[in-house]
Amino acid sequence: MIKVIAFDADDTLWVNEPFFREAEEEFASLMEGFMPRHSSIKELYLTEIGNLNLYGYGIKGFILSMIQTALRISDHKIPVTFIDKILEIGYDMMEKPVEILPGVEEVLAELKGDYRLVMATKGDLVDQEKKLKKSGLDHYFHHIEIMSEKKEADFAKLIRHLDVDPEEFLMMGNSLKSDVLPVLELGGHAIHIPFHITWEHERIEHEVEHDNFYQAEHITQVLEMIKGM
Repeated sequence: MIKVIAFDADDTLWVNEPFFREAEEEFASLMEGFMPRHSSIKELYLTEIGNLNLYGYGIKGFILSMIQTALRISDHKIPVTFIDKILEIGYDMMEKPVEILPGVEEVLAELKGDYRLVMATKGDLVDQEKKLKKSGLDHYFHHIEIMSEKKEADFAKLIRHLDVDPEEFLMMGNSLKSDVLPVLELGGHAIHIPFHITWEHERIEHEVEHDNFYQAEHITQVLEMIKGM
């Protein structure tokens, strides 16, 4: 029997990845005098991945990675005004309105009375707390967990904190790598709800086959799936 249902936040509850893609395009336009657009985006991605252990996930780390990449690919020849522009790109990202995805509030309202609902996401603590408050969804959740990573050990710690067995825990999210595979490894349940854009770092190349794995095309489909668990 499922007792706790956890939801990823970015691109599961609300829109997130398109804002990063827009920022990448703005960065590529800014750097066109030094490198072709597709190459500067690739260089930015490599910088981001190299900085994850240092900065973690989120907009602040992304801003620092843009500045670092701009300095590297320009051989430190970018004007100071370019740094200002990169900071503006980051500030604009932080001030984006929270766009709740269709069906999310309907599902949360339906499930709240029967299950303990948890928001389990990774990213910058201040940024994620700010988005949750702006979303108006915070009252649906029994517990909020903002992780630096979403690996097996991180979910094991969360499940222990919630005082349930892994088989009583269900995770929903748009990332097979971060939201599904670690929970299945622990013996929990997971529903993949794909978003139309997936960050390259979150992609996997193999199919997921597991008795506790479910695939939904839209979040409203999870209501029927949960009834059958």
